[in-house]
Amino acid sequence: MLIPIAKNADGGVSVEYMPDENKRWFVFRASYGRELKAREYLLSEGTYCYIPQQYVWKIVKGKRVRTLQNLTPNLIFVYTTPQQAEAYVKTTPRLAYLSYYYNHFKQENGKNPPLVIPNDQMHNFILTTVSKHEDVMFLNGRQASFSIGNEVRVVAGPFRGVEGKVTMLSGQQRVVISIDGFGLIATAQVPTDCLEEKK
Repeated sequence: MLIPIAKNADGGVSVEYMPDENKRWFVFRASYGRELKAREYLLSEGTYCYIPQQYVWKIVKGKRVRTLQNLTPNLIFVYTTPQQAEAYVKTTPRLAYLSYYYNHFKQENGKNPPLVIPNDQMHNFILTTVSKHEDVMFLNGRQASFSIGNEVRVVAGPFRGVEGKVTMLSGQQRVVISIDGFGLIATAQVPTDCLEEKK
């Protein structure tokens, strides 16, 4: 898998994502918007993590400014072992503001377990969001009442490699991917000639 190198804010630390059969993609919740702070610490520890971001336009002091914001506020996606995940959440004082994001569609021993995202879905999610495109959309259940079509693969453009289902959303042809227990992510507009149908 070709996954971008994760870097902290000042570029001083980088960690390459290397597939490891002992590691899983966990979703952590950082209270009070401290996911960037958590990312900086985790990267300094050599742990790969990912925060999907997108560009948005805001009015700042009367001027229209393009800025980055988190696509999934307060959440950070962390690739680590179950034992290390437990240590980060429960016994690391510098991460006292972190907690698991739980899978509300599953139960183990009468409780919702921490959400773990399968590698192939996470790979697809990163490919969909790494461009930081302002028209990428995270969809909750109320927004997901649209017609989804055939399974496709994007073969050109900024979403090349993304696999999902084609749909019309907000008047644009997009590709929607699903992440089990989490939600749906829609690309920005993708022209028909950039798609091929999956066999």
